[in-house]
Amino acid sequence: MTDEAQPLGGLDDMTREELLALLRERTEEGIRISFTGKDVARSLARKVQPRTSRRLAKYSCGPEDEQARNLVIEGENLQAMVTMYRDRGQVDLIVTDPPDNTGRDFRYNDRWDEDPNDPGIGELVTEEDGARHTKWMRFMYPRLKVMRDLLKPQGVLAIFIDHRELFRLGQMLDEIFRGNRIAIINWQRSYTPRNDSRHISTSTEYVLVYAKDIDRARTALLPRDEDPAQGLVPDDDPRPWTDSPATGSNAKNHKGMVYAIQSPFTGELLYPPTGSAWRLGQDQNLRGLREWGCKYKTQELDDAATRAEIIGIREAEVPRVKALMLAEPLQGAQAKAKDLYARGPWPRFYFLSGGKGRPRLKKYLDDIKKGRVATDYWSNEDYRLPEVLGSTSWAHQEAGHSQQATDELAAVVGPGHDFATAKPTKLVSKIIQLWCPPAGLVLDPFAGSGTTGHAVLNLNAGSGAARRFTLMEQGRPERGDSYARSLLADRLRRVIDGQWANGQGRPTGGGFRFVQLQKKVDAIALLAMERDEMTDAVIASHYDIQRRGGPALVNMTAEGYRYLVARNGSAEGFYLVWDGSSRPPVFDAGVYDAIVDEAVRAGLKPLYHVYARFNLFQSGDVRFYQIPDQILLDFGLDVNGAFNNETDAE
Repeated sequence: MTDEAQPLGGLDDMTREELLALLRERTEEGIRISFTGKDVARSLARKVQPRTSRRLAKYSCGPEDEQARNLVIEGENLQAMVTMYRDRGQVDLIVTDPPDNTGRDFRYNDRWDEDPNDPGIGELVTEEDGARHTKWMRFMYPRLKVMRDLLKPQGVLAIFIDHRELFRLGQMLDEIFRGNRIAIINWQRSYTPRNDSRHISTSTEYVLVYAKDIDRARTALLPRDEDPAQGLVPDDDPRPWTDSPATGSNAKNHKGMVYAIQSPFTGELLYPPTGSAWRLGQDQNLRGLREWGCKYKTQELDDAATRAEIIGIREAEVPRVKALMLAEPLQGAQAKAKDLYARGPWPRFYFLSGGKGRPRLKKYLDDIKKGRVATDYWSNEDYRLPEVLGSTSWAHQEAGHSQQATDELAAVVGPGHDFATAKPTKLVSKIIQLWCPPAGLVLDPFAGSGTTGHAVLNLNAGSGAARRFTLMEQGRPERGDSYARSLLADRLRRVIDGQWANGQGRPTGGGFRFVQLQKKVDAIALLAMERDEMTDAVIASHYDIQRRGGPALVNMTAEGYRYLVARNGSAEGFYLVWDGSSRPPVFDAGVYDAIVDEAVRAGLKPLYHVYARFNLFQSGDVRFYQIPDQILLDFGLDVNGAFNNETDAE
């Protein structure tokens, strides 16, 4: 296709930057892809409005702090990616498997050309449709542009494709990613020849890998001085480490790992969250506590009722398990622990928030790397991988094959899942190992059955890495079958708690928050929200430049507070002064006193993040966020509803 064949449509809707880019494109030498409707497609992302979202607790999984790390979004993926405004430039790796144009699962809504916010999911595009290639490109082009915007400067996109659209997708990526191609990988989808071809049996598919900036991207093992987790070592430990949870899910299967641990900093008895158990054995936890220089002992407590409630069983069913208690006065233990905390490095079993928070585990990156080498098929311990791979073939022994993916999915969720296009976890895991650092964020806009989330959970459990994921899936709602709920969320839950359908699963731990896209974000919609809706909007939108790209806020609504709705990783509380009425309550001195009281009861720091419509009280320990202005801003909107979603001009 040539530029001369393309009409100049949609110019009235283009921004100045887009018009200049089009002019440069038409006058520069070289080859660029052209297709009917491209001018409209390149401006669609700017017209899509972000959406509010509602958390669906029924489909979420894991303790609240683990749910804050990972996100499953049910809804149209262009709208979902635009809603991720606060994560622009923060995604390490996008790995995804878009629909092909064979008529099985690709839909296109012609009304999107005029209004990309149209709620229709479109009609199936059949193989007999002469415009199917063009419709597919018009569908993919704006999504690829937004994917590029979401990536970090050193971020990487790995996208699956078969021979039908390989060359068209490659041309679009060459243009949008400005030639920053890392690799064209073909993997052996089928390891037995098929007899359904007149000429050559097709047994391979492809992964196109592009960097946002190939000079900044890295493949696989990073040198120690370039390791992104190097900056995550707050205790001057000479061995770089990353944070890992001290608890895992499925307490019913690990009843003997639910007991109290007395903090050497506060003397408080700490239990795993509801439904969770300590991840390490009691002997390991005891050694970790003694490394703070304090004396500890095992001691029976009269706490069977507390442990029964955490596990979710009757008190009579609780096993006898001793607690880990201080064997010396608290004052002496505090002095030792605080001294070591100040000097560093901390023991592997450490405590958040200056010692006053919950325990976590340190995972050393050199241990992680040893584990990665064992599963890294292009390298050994003598050399690192090349940064530019070129065209590379992966045999089925290295990356898995389609039948393996189908069998694996059935093993987790049971037979009859009716999902024929799953990719092998082994293949996706390999991509994540190569292009996402141990503490990075992985995005999959076409999540399907959830292979990407499964791979991240497996890698974290097996190596001690702390990668996070965001998955997007709409499924087939016209059938009453949202893959996000019926398949994806079910698969991830089974992976996390080890409850595979075949009875052979092993729990990975972790969790995810499941949300459903709702109405478009604007001031009127926000001001009409009920309290629970506004709580979800605050948690979804909050943006803190100091923790940019980090986990979401941890939901605390189940604790029963009047104002406290969430906390961040620094043990600071977020408070919502809102009741859904036409005359909402204001933040004043009385509300401030109530918030301070709630913070004390929750053990949170005296820095109060307050969301309210009106502010009648000023204090140096309060950060005030105006409703709806601040929420609009964090979604990328101004107070008049204009969306600041200007993608790069080229």
